[in-house]
Amino acid sequence: MTIERIGIVGAGQMGNGIAHVCAVAGYDVLLNDVNQEALDRAIALIDRNLTRQVGREMISEDDKAAAMKRITPVTTLSKLGDTDLVIEAATERETIKQAIFEDLVPHLKPRTILTSNTSSISITRLASRTDRPERFMGFHFMNPVPVMQLVELIRGIATDEETFTACQGVVEQLGKTATASEDFPAFIVNRILMPMINEAIYTLYEGVGSVHSIDTSLKLGANHPMGPLELADFIGLDTCLAIMNVLHDGLADTKYRPCPLLTKYVEAGWLGRKSKRGFYDYRGDTPVPTR
Repeated sequence: MTIERIGIVGAGQMGNGIAHVCAVAGYDVLLNDVNQEALDRAIALIDRNLTRQVGREMISEDDKAAAMKRITPVTTLSKLGDTDLVIEAATERETIKQAIFEDLVPHLKPRTILTSNTSSISITRLASRTDRPERFMGFHFMNPVPVMQLVELIRGIATDEETFTACQGVVEQLGKTATASEDFPAFIVNRILMPMINEAIYTLYEGVGSVHSIDTSLKLGANHPMGPLELADFIGLDTCLAIMNVLHDGLADTKYRPCPLLTKYVEAGWLGRKSKRGFYDYRGDTPVPTR
């Protein structure tokens, strides 16, 4: 199957990055969000990020101009009806994703591939709520999308080989690397990464070390480019909690129990960088640990 037009649902942190890389790779992109202001912010951010790539001589000015022309912002899902591939990149809540698919499916062509950028939710369960489980799969980009090279491809129980091959071809066209994951809670990356972050939060919760000590220890002792608490703030503490809950509920193992301190931060609205406070306070010129 030839994929030329890609629809992206959600113009947030992940959606705008996916739109960016798809447009640079030559795909026509329809970027959807219910909020016009979110679309405006996304287009402005894509423009700034492309300008940064021009400055680093990763792309030319002509490449940037062509990529921007390929992106069309739309506020209604029905406008995605003529696409060959749809990538849902909305909030990591299953009820929201299901509602999007239910609204979207009646407008799609029979052969349109439907995918989700979910970082943890069952692909098989999401696919079962659509009319095309054989043409549905997980298409999980890493954040920030223009920088990170990995894309996890996740088959649901009904996903056919043609769908997988088509999505694998898109990943190659984007210049990224695909890994195949089975449809188990949190897939590969977050199945390994989130328990590490959760354990770092337990280490803080139990007073073993401070925010600074924990992050410095992992950066210098394990050669991680970013400490686990700093990374949690970057991802979003609400997202971390949602993924830990998926792991805990889906695998029924107490080792995946979310740390109470993580829950408390989310209850406080301290979600990390996006809310200006998390394990660090970002309201000043330099991030300051909050514990």
